[in-house]
Amino acid sequence: MTIHWCGTGLSAIPGLRRLIEAGHPVTVWNRSVDKAEAAVGDLTQAIKAFDRDALAGDLRAGDLVVSMLPGDWHVPLAELCLEKGAHFVSSSYIAPEMRALDAAAREKGLSLVNEIGLDPGIDHLMAHHLVADYRASEAYDVGNDISFISYCGGIPKRPNPFRYKFSWSPLGVLKALRSPSRSIRDYSELNVARPWDAISSYGAPLPTPETFEVYPNRDSLPFIEDYRFDPAWRVKEFVRGTLRLNGWAEAWGDVFAEIETLEGPEGDARLKEMSDTFWNENAYDEGEPDRVVMCVGLKAEKAGVPVWHKTYVMDAWGDARSTAMARLVSVPVSLAVEAVLNREIPAGVSPAPHDPKLVNRFLAEVDRLAQHLQVVDHLA
Repeated sequence: MTIHWCGTGLSAIPGLRRLIEAGHPVTVWNRSVDKAEAAVGDLTQAIKAFDRDALAGDLRAGDLVVSMLPGDWHVPLAELCLEKGAHFVSSSYIAPEMRALDAAAREKGLSLVNEIGLDPGIDHLMAHHLVADYRASEAYDVGNDISFISYCGGIPKRPNPFRYKFSWSPLGVLKALRSPSRSIRDYSELNVARPWDAISSYGAPLPTPETFEVYPNRDSLPFIEDYRFDPAWRVKEFVRGTLRLNGWAEAWGDVFAEIETLEGPEGDARLKEMSDTFWNENAYDEGEPDRVVMCVGLKAEKAGVPVWHKTYVMDAWGDARSTAMARLVSVPVSLAVEAVLNREIPAGVSPAPHDPKLVNRFLAEVDRLAQHLQVVDHLA
């Protein structure tokens, strides 16, 4: 059994090193062998130039492929795993084309695990823990009104005038700003064409309370079912969103205004140009610490009065180990790899596990990765 880890980008290394150091048989695949050797060459010589056909030639039944490559590679590699009888793990959102592989994976007894990085990933684990905790509490009542928030953001530890810094190409961030979102606010579906149309303020319950700007991200609604909400619950608020430093919206005002006007191939070319400029002006300096803040909260109210309200809050920053982003994306991936190999995750296409044993084990590891992690009981 071999773990084939594909991609040694900035967010991949701590989890990859963890697996190699634990003694797992790992083959590292990367487009640039030199870059992979610089990242893990002190631990292993099993490094190969990434190529689908070369990987296919090495892949055996029972092996596992990790895709830390760009998103358009995930489905082709998962399909290759089905063909070869191998398992698959990635940190990315489950695309419809990935979900379509579920029946085939179940039939072959193969686990295709996704959404097990930072966001999505750690946020799912926190949500599963809170929902289970609430269901087991004396306050639980199917008639309560439920509010759920999940905000996460990578932000500079040392704030800059732009109120943001880039760990990798800004193009993904810029493209995300063109995406609509769906969430629930005041019991009704909230559809937003652009993030800046729904920016609000959020007070994070950190040891020193801090206020951030937040906005809905992507489509939150499918996660109501994923998080095991009872269909009978009255959902007052449900949002998964992005967190930014205060002042971000003002600093990015000109960016928003221009993105609104971009269309077609010319618009894509301009986005690329903007991305290159931002990378030159607002990339992290060598050794500069990044920061990740995540808050996941669940509140139950009866007749407008809170009867249960807890928030998972995490604060992490880059240190001598690695960037916070790299640790929090790649180490959960490595935990999922081990869980698949231990047959603790069922066959089929799945996001981060909801099994309480795995949730608690994974979150205990997250506690070691972050400088601060706690569950705040707002009613205590």
